[in-house]
Amino acid sequence: MIFSAQFSHWTEQWLRAAHLQPQYIPYASLGIDLLLLALLALLLDLVARRVILLFVSRYVQRSENAYDDIFLEKKVFQSLAHLLPTLVFYYGLPVVFEQTGLELQFLQQLLIVYLIIVIVQVIQKFFRALETIGLQSSRLQGKPVSSYVQVGLIVVYITAAVFIISTLVGRSAVAVLTTFGAATAVILLIFRDTILGFVASIQIASNDILRLGDWVSMDKYGADGDVIAINLTTVKVRNFDKTITTVPTYAFIADSFRNWRGMQSLGIRRIMRSLHIDLNSIDFIDPEMYQRFRRYERVRPYLEQRQQEIEADNQNRKIDKSALINGRNLTNIGVFRQYVLAYLQQHPQISQQETIMVRQLEPTDRGLPLQVYCFSTDINWVNYEAIQSDLMDHLLAAVEYFDLRLFQNPSGRDLKELRTPR
Repeated sequence: MIFSAQFSHWTEQWLRAAHLQPQYIPYASLGIDLLLLALLALLLDLVARRVILLFVSRYVQRSENAYDDIFLEKKVFQSLAHLLPTLVFYYGLPVVFEQTGLELQFLQQLLIVYLIIVIVQVIQKFFRALETIGLQSSRLQGKPVSSYVQVGLIVVYITAAVFIISTLVGRSAVAVLTTFGAATAVILLIFRDTILGFVASIQIASNDILRLGDWVSMDKYGADGDVIAINLTTVKVRNFDKTITTVPTYAFIADSFRNWRGMQSLGIRRIMRSLHIDLNSIDFIDPEMYQRFRRYERVRPYLEQRQQEIEADNQNRKIDKSALINGRNLTNIGVFRQYVLAYLQQHPQISQQETIMVRQLEPTDRGLPLQVYCFSTDINWVNYEAIQSDLMDHLLAAVEYFDLRLFQNPSGRDLKELRTPR
């Protein structure tokens, strides 16, 4: 303070020597003092940003820790440098104005508001650096790190807003919060999606419901693809047609969806397709059909073993085999079912460790559904579809070798052939 008074005295003497009118000398002296204070603040800002950051960047480059590189990249240290000139102004203004008797409260309030804004910027960049670290961390892989960061930033913004309002109106932060309490209903309405998203993010993270990179299907929102972002209020899904679908975060808690992560982690993908067999083509196997079917290598062992068991049982029970319906008999649909099962068990791209099943479903007006149930060892979409198509191609062509027909509704050609006399 003594230095400030002496400096102001020197300034006034210099202005008098410059023959400035006496009534303007106090204002000119104040302007010079403010100008010098501004120059000092700019100089300190330059020193902080250039010199200090230079040493910090060199230390970061030499450090083996990768985290400090992220803090430098996100300009956390550069934002910290802006605090110094603000503090210089805040503590320097009372020194400059002490001889004038002018009110400084409003200017100090503005400086405090600016200081709060600078601190918020520092915290924001600090959180963004933490977000980058979290997304790169193997421990947090697939966790909604961005949601946590957004929640933290919202808390920081609300806290900063409370302190700014408290500073400008001259009331305590508790009084401002009490005032906000009366508007709780409005705040809840405004931040409804944010609150729901926050709760959903916690449940998603704690129950491991969703991760980045998961393939999800959600028919309600038209989403079918990979999760590329999990935020506080939205989840972005890149569909297989390269479009982006945005789904509310809380929808993954409130609604049902399909997550294909289990398939991706196991490296297998289910195949479940049906052949609709014409009911009129199903029949018992007669001796001629038996000899013909024995030529098919995949069912020959089954046919010979099964036929011996059936003949032995029929002889023990003295069954009259003049009619095929008597006793036990093989059927063409049963033999074909065994053929399909043997084909799947020999297929190199069908997992033999998972369930392999060929079953009959309930007959309908479209024939008898013969369902193939197995798992492909290749989950790549293109390869999976090729495996599934090759499998069904073979089975569709093999049906007629067992005197079976596939069901299909009559076409115009079928009706035309019915009318054509033979």
